[in-house]
Amino acid sequence: MLRSRLLHRFAFADFGEGSVIVRPRVLRGVDRIHIGSGCAINQGAWLQVEDGGGPLVLGDEVYLGHDVHLHSLDPVTIGDRAFLVDGVYVGAADHGRGDRRSVTRTGPITIGADVFIGQRAVILGGVTIGEGATIGAHAVVTRDVAPGQVVAGVPARPIPQEGSS
Repeated sequence: MLRSRLLHRFAFADFGEGSVIVRPRVLRGVDRIHIGSGCAINQGAWLQVEDGGGPLVLGDEVYLGHDVHLHSLDPVTIGDRAFLVDGVYVGAADHGRGDRRSVTRTGPITIGADVFIGQRAVILGGVTIGEGATIGAHAVVTRDVAPGQVVAGVPARPIPQEGSS
């Protein structure tokens, strides 16, 4: 961990104590990426902030599973203790329709504290996910998710919980 911190603390906007990145696939725009303390970023991570975009902010103790892809032109904020498992895509940018090489804004993304995002879920721009929410595996989140809510499906919809009406 010490080596990871020494390698990254000067490149990133912030790189918190005890955080580690294991063999990332892509790191772009790192001067606009803020990583809190105690974060675990696993192999194959793709963290990209487009020119003129960002920031991309990870709170403390954020877990990014293997092959998580975070793409920011608009701001992306991930709260403390959020848990994004393998293959999750969070995108506050899109490719232009006329020129596929151009990148367009899709709206900021805010993921609250203690959120769990299941395998290969997709979080699209302009979305806020409230604290303690759960996103099911393979869900595509196109609109806001309330705090503590459980959503799943394509597009993601609330899942009734036992004991709720």
